[in-house]
Amino acid sequence: MKKLISLLLCLTMSFALLSACSSHTESNIDLMKSIHANPLHPKSVSLSGTATSAPIDFAVRLFQASETKGTNTLISPISVLCAIAMTANGADGDTLTQMEETLGMNVSELNSYLYDYLNSLPKSEKYKLDIANSIWFRDAEYLSVNTDFLQTNADFYNAEIYKSAFDRSTLNSINNWVEDKTDGMIKNILDDISEDAIMYLINALSFDAEWQNIYKSNQIRNGIFTTEDGTELEAELMYSKENLYLNDGKAEGFIKYYADSKYAIAALLPNEGISISEYVSSLTGDSLAALLAEPQHTSVNTAIPKFKNESNLEMNEILKSMGMMDAFDQSKADFSRIGTASDLNIFIDRVIHKTYISVDESGTKAGAATVVEIKDTSALSPEDTKEVILDRPFVYMLIDCESKLPLFIGTMMEL
Repeated sequence: MKKLISLLLCLTMSFALLSACSSHTESNIDLMKSIHANPLHPKSVSLSGTATSAPIDFAVRLFQASETKGTNTLISPISVLCAIAMTANGADGDTLTQMEETLGMNVSELNSYLYDYLNSLPKSEKYKLDIANSIWFRDAEYLSVNTDFLQTNADFYNAEIYKSAFDRSTLNSINNWVEDKTDGMIKNILDDISEDAIMYLINALSFDAEWQNIYKSNQIRNGIFTTEDGTELEAELMYSKENLYLNDGKAEGFIKYYADSKYAIAALLPNEGISISEYVSSLTGDSLAALLAEPQHTSVNTAIPKFKNESNLEMNEILKSMGMMDAFDQSKADFSRIGTASDLNIFIDRVIHKTYISVDESGTKAGAATVVEIKDTSALSPEDTKEVILDRPFVYMLIDCESKLPLFIGTMMEL
Protein backbone atom coordinates (compact mmCIF):
# COMPACT_ATOMS: atom_id res chain seq x y z
CA MET A 1 0.00 0.00 0.00
CA LYS A 2 1.19 3.51 -0.82
CA LYS A 3 2.41 5.55 2.06
CA LEU A 4 0.73 8.91 2.49
CA ILE A 5 1.85 12.43 3.22
CA SER A 6 -0.61 14.54 5.16
CA LEU A 7 -0.90 18.26 4.72
CA LEU A 8 -1.60 19.92 8.06
CA LEU A 9 -2.97 23.41 7.70
CA CYS A 10 -2.69 25.23 11.02
CA LEU A 11 -4.13 28.72 11.05
CA THR A 12 -3.22 30.69 14.13
CA MET A 13 -4.33 34.27 14.77
CA SER A 14 -3.56 36.97 17.29
CA PHE A 15 -3.87 40.73 17.32
CA ALA A 16 -0.40 42.26 17.44
CA LEU A 17 2.14 44.56 15.84
CA LEU A 18 4.42 43.13 13.18
CA SER A 19 8.01 42.80 14.32
CA ALA A 20 10.71 43.85 11.90
CA CYS A 21 13.03 40.88 12.03
CA SER A 22 13.28 37.15 12.67
CA SER A 23 16.13 34.81 13.57
CA HIS A 24 17.05 31.54 11.90
CA THR A 25 19.77 29.06 12.59
CA GLU A 26 22.50 27.99 10.22
CA SER A 27 20.64 24.74 9.52
CA ASN A 28 18.18 26.70 7.37
CA ILE A 29 19.23 27.36 3.79
CA ASP A 30 17.63 30.53 2.45
CA LEU A 31 16.57 29.57 -1.08
CA MET A 32 15.55 33.13 -1.87
CA LYS A 33 19.22 33.64 -2.67
CA SER A 34 18.58 31.54 -5.77
CA ILE A 35 14.78 31.81 -6.12
CA HIS A 36 13.95 35.47 -6.54
CA ALA A 37 10.47 36.92 -6.53
CA ASN A 38 9.89 38.23 -10.03
CA PRO A 39 8.50 41.73 -10.45
CA LEU A 40 4.94 41.15 -11.56
CA HIS A 41 2.57 43.27 -13.56
CA PRO A 42 -0.59 41.15 -13.47
CA LYS A 43 -3.76 42.42 -15.05
CA SER A 44 -4.97 45.08 -12.65
CA VAL A 45 -7.75 43.77 -10.43
CA SER A 46 -10.23 46.18 -8.91
CA LEU A 47 -10.27 45.95 -5.14
CA SER A 48 -13.86 47.15 -4.89
CA GLY A 49 -17.22 46.36 -6.44
CA THR A 50 -17.87 43.04 -8.18
CA ALA A 51 -14.18 42.03 -8.20
CA THR A 52 -14.18 41.63 -4.44
CA SER A 53 -17.56 39.84 -4.21
CA ALA A 54 -15.97 36.36 -4.25
CA PRO A 55 -13.58 37.06 -1.34
CA ILE A 56 -16.41 38.62 0.71
CA ASP A 57 -18.67 35.68 -0.11
CA PHE A 58 -15.91 33.29 1.02
CA ALA A 59 -15.54 35.29 4.24
CA VAL A 60 -19.27 35.04 5.01
CA ARG A 61 -19.46 31.31 4.24
CA LEU A 62 -16.37 30.60 6.36
CA PHE A 63 -17.82 32.70 9.20
CA GLN A 64 -21.16 30.87 9.04
CA ALA A 65 -19.48 27.46 9.03
CA SER A 66 -17.25 28.48 11.96
CA GLU A 67 -19.91 30.07 14.18
CA THR A 68 -20.87 28.02 17.24
CA LYS A 69 -24.11 28.89 19.01
CA GLY A 70 -23.63 30.57 22.36
CA THR A 71 -19.86 31.09 22.22
CA ASN A 72 -17.56 33.84 20.98
CA THR A 73 -16.30 33.30 17.45
CA LEU A 74 -13.37 34.98 15.73
CA ILE A 75 -11.75 34.18 12.39
CA SER A 76 -9.53 35.97 9.89
CA PRO A 77 -10.93 35.26 6.41
CA ILE A 78 -8.06 37.00 4.63
CA SER A 79 -5.46 34.83 6.38
CA VAL A 80 -7.38 31.66 5.60
CA LEU A 81 -7.79 32.85 2.02
CA CYS A 82 -4.04 33.43 1.67
CA ALA A 83 -3.17 30.08 3.24
CA ILE A 84 -5.58 28.07 1.10
CA ALA A 85 -4.54 29.94 -2.04
CA MET A 86 -0.85 29.21 -1.42
CA THR A 87 -1.70 25.55 -0.85
CA ALA A 88 -3.93 25.46 -3.93
CA ASN A 89 -0.92 26.37 -6.06
CA GLY A 90 0.25 22.82 -5.37
CA ALA A 91 -3.09 21.13 -6.10
CA ASP A 92 -4.34 19.56 -9.31
CA GLY A 93 -7.32 17.65 -10.70
CA ASP A 94 -10.52 17.37 -8.67
CA THR A 95 -8.68 18.56 -5.54
CA LEU A 96 -7.87 21.86 -7.23
CA THR A 97 -11.38 22.17 -8.67
CA GLN A 98 -12.96 21.73 -5.24
CA MET A 99 -10.55 24.21 -3.65
CA GLU A 100 -11.29 26.80 -6.34
CA GLU A 101 -15.04 26.29 -5.94
CA THR A 102 -14.66 26.76 -2.19
CA LEU A 103 -12.57 29.90 -2.66
CA GLY A 104 -14.93 31.27 -5.31
CA MET A 105 -12.14 32.06 -7.82
CA ASN A 106 -9.68 30.06 -9.85
CA VAL A 107 -6.24 30.04 -8.31
CA SER A 108 -4.57 32.17 -10.98
CA GLU A 109 -7.21 34.90 -10.55
CA LEU A 110 -6.89 34.65 -6.79
CA ASN A 111 -3.10 34.91 -6.97
CA SER A 112 -3.46 38.14 -8.96
CA TYR A 113 -6.18 39.50 -6.68
CA LEU A 114 -4.21 38.83 -3.50
CA TYR A 115 -0.99 40.14 -5.05
CA ASP A 116 -2.70 43.44 -5.88
CA TYR A 117 -4.49 43.49 -2.54
CA LEU A 118 -1.43 42.79 -0.41
CA ASN A 119 0.60 45.38 -2.29
CA SER A 120 -2.05 48.09 -1.95
CA LEU A 121 -2.48 48.02 1.83
CA PRO A 122 -2.10 51.52 3.30
CA LYS A 123 0.34 52.11 6.15
CA SER A 124 1.35 54.99 8.37
CA GLU A 125 2.66 55.49 11.88
CA LYS A 126 -0.92 55.19 13.17
CA TYR A 127 -2.13 52.12 11.26
CA LYS A 128 -0.89 49.17 9.29
CA LEU A 129 -1.83 45.71 8.12
CA ASP A 130 1.20 43.52 7.36
CA ILE A 131 1.16 40.04 5.87
CA ALA A 132 4.21 37.74 5.65
CA ASN A 133 4.60 34.25 4.20
CA SER A 134 7.26 31.56 4.33
CA ILE A 135 7.80 27.99 3.14
CA TRP A 136 10.03 25.53 4.97
CA PHE A 137 10.79 22.07 3.58
CA ARG A 138 12.91 19.15 4.69
CA ASP A 139 16.42 18.76 3.36
CA ALA A 140 16.06 15.11 2.30
CA GLU A 141 17.09 13.11 -0.77
CA TYR A 142 13.63 11.53 -1.16
CA LEU A 143 11.89 14.92 -1.33
CA SER A 144 11.77 16.86 -4.59
CA VAL A 145 9.83 20.14 -4.47
CA ASN A 146 8.68 21.62 -7.75
CA THR A 147 10.46 24.88 -8.52
CA ASP A 148 7.32 26.24 -10.20
CA PHE A 149 5.37 25.79 -6.96
CA LEU A 150 8.00 27.67 -4.97
CA GLN A 151 8.41 30.35 -7.65
CA THR A 152 4.66 31.04 -7.83
CA ASN A 153 4.39 31.51 -4.09
CA ALA A 154 7.53 33.66 -4.08
CA ASP A 155 6.20 35.82 -6.92
CA PHE A 156 2.63 36.36 -5.73
CA TYR A 157 3.01 36.04 -1.95
CA ASN A 158 6.61 37.18 -1.48
CA ALA A 159 7.16 33.95 0.44
CA GLU A 160 10.49 33.40 2.15
CA ILE A 161 11.72 29.89 1.31
CA TYR A 162 13.97 27.72 3.48
CA LYS A 163 15.38 24.22 3.09
CA SER A 164 15.96 22.88 6.58
CA ALA A 165 17.04 19.83 8.56
CA PHE A 166 13.69 19.65 10.37
CA ASP A 167 15.41 19.13 13.68
CA ARG A 168 15.23 21.04 16.97
CA SER A 169 16.86 24.10 15.37
CA THR A 170 14.15 24.15 12.67
CA LEU A 171 11.48 23.98 15.34
CA ASN A 172 13.06 26.94 17.10
CA SER A 173 13.43 28.88 13.85
CA ILE A 174 9.79 28.40 12.84
CA ASN A 175 8.54 29.28 16.31
CA ASN A 176 10.78 32.36 16.38
CA TRP A 177 9.59 33.43 12.92
CA VAL A 178 5.95 33.26 13.98
CA GLU A 179 6.62 34.91 17.33
CA ASP A 180 8.52 37.74 15.62
CA LYS A 181 5.79 38.32 13.06
CA THR A 182 3.13 38.52 15.78
CA ASP A 183 5.16 40.60 18.22
CA GLY A 184 5.27 37.79 20.75
CA MET A 185 1.53 37.08 20.74
CA ILE A 186 1.94 33.58 19.28
CA LYS A 187 4.62 31.57 21.03
CA ASN A 188 5.56 27.98 20.19
CA ILE A 189 3.20 27.56 17.25
CA LEU A 190 4.66 24.06 16.93
CA ASP A 191 5.29 21.77 19.90
CA ASP A 192 7.54 19.55 17.83
CA ILE A 193 8.40 18.52 14.29
CA SER A 194 7.43 14.94 13.63
CA GLU A 195 9.76 12.57 11.82
CA ASP A 196 7.23 12.48 8.97
CA ALA A 197 6.94 16.23 8.41
CA ILE A 198 8.35 17.40 5.08
CA MET A 199 7.00 20.93 4.61
CA TYR A 200 5.51 23.94 6.38
CA LEU A 201 3.77 26.79 4.58
CA ILE A 202 3.33 29.71 6.98
CA ASN A 203 1.34 32.93 6.75
CA ALA A 204 1.58 35.69 9.36
CA LEU A 205 -0.83 38.61 9.47
CA SER A 206 -0.80 41.56 11.86
CA PHE A 207 -2.96 44.63 12.25
CA ASP A 208 -2.47 47.65 14.47
CA ALA A 209 -4.42 50.90 14.28
CA GLU A 210 -5.38 53.88 16.40
CA TRP A 211 -8.94 55.17 16.35
CA GLN A 212 -9.49 58.24 14.24
CA ASN A 213 -10.80 59.81 17.44
CA ILE A 214 -9.29 58.19 20.52
CA TYR A 215 -11.74 57.86 23.39
CA LYS A 216 -11.27 60.30 26.24
CA SER A 217 -11.69 59.29 29.89
CA ASN A 218 -15.11 60.95 30.13
CA GLN A 219 -16.35 58.79 27.24
CA ILE A 220 -15.70 55.55 29.14
CA ARG A 221 -18.32 54.44 31.66
CA ASN A 222 -19.10 51.33 33.63
CA GLY A 223 -22.08 49.43 32.31
CA ILE A 224 -23.75 46.05 31.94
CA PHE A 225 -23.43 43.59 29.06
CA THR A 226 -26.35 41.12 28.95
CA THR A 227 -25.77 37.72 27.30
CA GLU A 228 -28.42 35.85 25.33
CA ASP A 229 -29.32 33.76 28.37
CA GLY A 230 -29.87 36.89 30.46
CA THR A 231 -26.60 36.83 32.41
CA GLU A 232 -25.46 40.33 33.30
CA LEU A 233 -21.73 41.05 33.07
CA GLU A 234 -19.84 44.14 34.14
CA ALA A 235 -18.44 46.07 31.18
CA GLU A 236 -16.53 49.22 30.35
CA LEU A 237 -18.48 50.91 27.56
CA MET A 238 -16.83 53.45 25.26
CA TYR A 239 -19.28 56.10 24.01
CA SER A 240 -18.94 58.20 20.87
CA LYS A 241 -20.94 59.78 18.07
CA GLU A 242 -20.33 58.26 14.63
CA ASN A 243 -21.59 59.23 11.20
CA LEU A 244 -22.14 55.95 9.34
CA TYR A 245 -25.25 53.95 10.28
CA LEU A 246 -25.95 50.38 9.16
CA ASN A 247 -29.39 48.74 8.97
CA ASP A 248 -30.39 45.71 6.91
CA GLY A 249 -33.80 45.20 8.49
CA LYS A 250 -32.55 42.45 10.81
CA ALA A 251 -29.78 44.33 12.59
CA GLU A 252 -28.53 47.85 13.03
CA GLY A 253 -25.01 49.03 13.58
CA PHE A 254 -22.31 51.49 12.67
CA ILE A 255 -18.90 51.90 11.07
CA LYS A 256 -16.15 53.49 13.17
CA TYR A 257 -12.94 54.60 11.48
CA TYR A 258 -9.36 54.11 12.50
CA ALA A 259 -6.86 56.89 11.71
CA ASP A 260 -7.13 58.45 8.23
CA SER A 261 -10.23 56.35 7.47
CA LYS A 262 -8.18 53.61 5.81
CA TYR A 263 -9.50 50.83 8.07
CA ALA A 264 -12.64 50.56 10.18
CA ILE A 265 -14.58 48.39 12.56
CA ALA A 266 -18.15 47.56 11.59
CA ALA A 267 -20.50 46.41 14.37
CA LEU A 268 -23.97 44.91 13.92
CA LEU A 269 -26.53 44.44 16.71
CA PRO A 270 -29.37 42.05 15.76
CA ASN A 271 -32.89 43.29 16.42
CA GLU A 272 -34.55 42.18 19.64
CA GLY A 273 -35.89 38.67 19.18
CA ILE A 274 -33.26 37.68 16.59
CA SER A 275 -30.42 35.55 17.96
CA ILE A 276 -26.84 35.90 16.82
CA SER A 277 -26.98 32.46 15.17
CA GLU A 278 -30.17 33.37 13.31
CA TYR A 279 -28.64 36.61 12.11
CA VAL A 280 -25.33 35.05 11.04
CA SER A 281 -27.14 32.32 9.09
CA SER A 282 -29.14 34.98 7.22
CA LEU A 283 -26.06 36.74 5.86
CA THR A 284 -24.86 36.40 2.28
CA GLY A 285 -21.79 37.77 0.62
CA ASP A 286 -23.91 40.06 -1.56
CA SER A 287 -26.02 41.36 1.32
CA LEU A 288 -22.98 42.09 3.50
CA ALA A 289 -21.11 43.76 0.62
CA ALA A 290 -24.13 45.97 -0.13
CA LEU A 291 -24.61 46.87 3.54
CA LEU A 292 -20.96 47.90 4.01
CA ALA A 293 -20.83 49.74 0.68
CA GLU A 294 -23.87 51.91 1.32
CA PRO A 295 -24.07 53.01 4.97
CA GLN A 296 -26.53 55.75 5.85
CA HIS A 297 -24.85 59.09 6.54
CA THR A 298 -26.51 60.12 9.77
CA SER A 299 -25.53 60.71 13.39
CA VAL A 300 -25.25 57.57 15.51
CA ASN A 301 -24.80 57.62 19.26
CA THR A 302 -22.76 54.50 19.92
CA ALA A 303 -21.21 52.51 22.72
CA ILE A 304 -18.79 49.62 22.28
CA PRO A 305 -17.35 47.60 25.15
CA LYS A 306 -13.65 47.18 25.74
CA PHE A 307 -13.02 43.54 24.98
CA LYS A 308 -10.52 40.83 24.24
CA ASN A 309 -11.42 37.66 22.41
CA GLU A 310 -9.55 34.56 21.34
CA SER A 311 -10.64 31.44 19.55
CA ASN A 312 -9.13 28.06 18.73
CA LEU A 313 -10.85 26.13 15.95
CA GLU A 314 -10.06 22.94 14.08
CA MET A 315 -11.38 23.65 10.61
CA ASN A 316 -11.30 20.27 8.87
CA GLU A 317 -15.07 19.76 8.93
CA ILE A 318 -15.68 23.44 8.26
CA LEU A 319 -13.72 23.37 4.99
CA LYS A 320 -15.15 19.99 4.04
CA SER A 321 -18.66 21.39 4.48
CA MET A 322 -17.68 24.23 2.15
CA GLY A 323 -16.68 21.76 -0.57
CA MET A 324 -13.03 20.83 0.04
CA MET A 325 -13.58 17.09 0.52
CA ASP A 326 -10.84 15.49 -1.58
CA ALA A 327 -8.07 17.62 -0.08
CA PHE A 328 -8.53 15.76 3.22
CA ASP A 329 -8.96 12.32 1.64
CA GLN A 330 -5.80 10.19 1.82
CA SER A 331 -6.62 8.35 -1.39
CA LYS A 332 -8.20 11.14 -3.46
CA ALA A 333 -6.10 14.20 -2.64
CA ASP A 334 -3.94 15.48 -5.50
CA PHE A 335 -1.18 17.87 -4.46
CA SER A 336 1.19 16.64 -7.13
CA ARG A 337 2.19 20.17 -8.14
CA ILE A 338 3.89 20.63 -4.76
CA GLY A 339 6.40 17.95 -5.71
CA THR A 340 7.19 14.30 -5.01
CA ALA A 341 8.43 12.36 -2.01
CA SER A 342 9.24 8.89 -3.24
CA ASP A 343 5.90 7.05 -3.64
CA LEU A 344 4.12 9.13 -1.01
CA ASN A 345 0.83 10.95 -1.51
CA ILE A 346 -0.05 14.39 -0.14
CA PHE A 347 -3.27 15.32 1.65
CA ILE A 348 -4.45 17.82 4.26
CA ASP A 349 -4.45 16.19 7.67
CA ARG A 350 -6.07 18.96 9.71
CA VAL A 351 -6.64 22.70 9.83
CA ILE A 352 -6.20 24.64 13.06
CA HIS A 353 -7.31 28.26 13.38
CA LYS A 354 -6.38 30.30 16.45
CA THR A 355 -7.32 33.94 16.93
CA TYR A 356 -6.95 36.81 19.40
CA ILE A 357 -8.27 40.39 19.45
CA SER A 358 -7.99 43.37 21.78
CA VAL A 359 -10.13 46.51 21.47
CA ASP A 360 -9.70 49.45 23.85
CA GLU A 361 -9.90 53.24 23.98
CA SER A 362 -6.76 53.71 21.87
CA GLY A 363 -7.57 51.34 19.02
CA THR A 364 -7.19 47.72 17.97
CA LYS A 365 -4.30 45.30 17.60
CA ALA A 366 -4.51 42.15 15.51
CA GLY A 367 -2.37 39.44 13.96
CA ALA A 368 -2.35 35.99 12.40
CA ALA A 369 -0.02 33.11 11.67
CA THR A 370 -0.84 30.23 9.34
CA VAL A 371 1.14 27.00 9.23
CA VAL A 372 0.70 24.31 6.59
CA GLU A 373 2.44 21.10 7.58
CA ILE A 374 3.08 18.28 5.15
CA LYS A 375 4.14 15.05 6.76
CA ASP A 376 4.72 11.41 5.97
CA THR A 377 2.12 9.33 7.78
CA SER A 378 1.78 5.92 7.27
CA ALA A 379 -25.90 63.82 5.37
CA LEU A 380 -26.45 64.68 9.08
CA SER A 381 -29.43 66.17 10.93
CA PRO A 382 -30.38 66.04 14.66
CA GLU A 383 -33.76 64.44 14.04
CA ASP A 384 -32.10 61.55 12.20
CA THR A 385 -29.81 60.64 15.10
CA LYS A 386 -29.69 56.88 15.72
CA GLU A 387 -28.48 54.97 18.75
CA VAL A 388 -26.62 51.65 18.78
CA ILE A 389 -25.42 50.50 22.20
CA LEU A 390 -23.47 47.24 22.08
CA ASP A 391 -24.51 46.04 25.51
CA ARG A 392 -25.70 42.64 24.31
CA PRO A 393 -24.30 40.07 21.81
CA PHE A 394 -23.20 41.54 18.49
CA VAL A 395 -21.32 40.77 15.27
CA TYR A 396 -18.19 42.76 14.45
CA MET A 397 -15.57 42.86 11.74
CA LEU A 398 -12.41 44.74 10.82
CA ILE A 399 -12.49 45.94 7.23
CA ASP A 400 -10.27 47.90 4.90
CA CYS A 401 -12.21 50.87 3.61
CA GLU A 402 -11.54 50.33 -0.10
CA SER A 403 -12.59 46.74 -0.74
CA LYS A 404 -14.69 46.33 2.47
CA LEU A 405 -13.15 42.85 2.73
CA PRO A 406 -13.46 41.50 6.31
CA LEU A 407 -9.94 41.07 7.67
CA PHE A 408 -11.36 39.64 10.87
CA ILE A 409 -14.98 38.80 11.68
CA GLY A 410 -16.46 37.57 14.92
CA THR A 411 -19.31 37.38 17.38
CA MET A 412 -19.15 38.80 20.90
CA MET A 413 -21.44 36.64 23.01
CA GLU A 414 -19.92 37.40 26.40
CA LEU A 415 -17.06 39.59 27.58
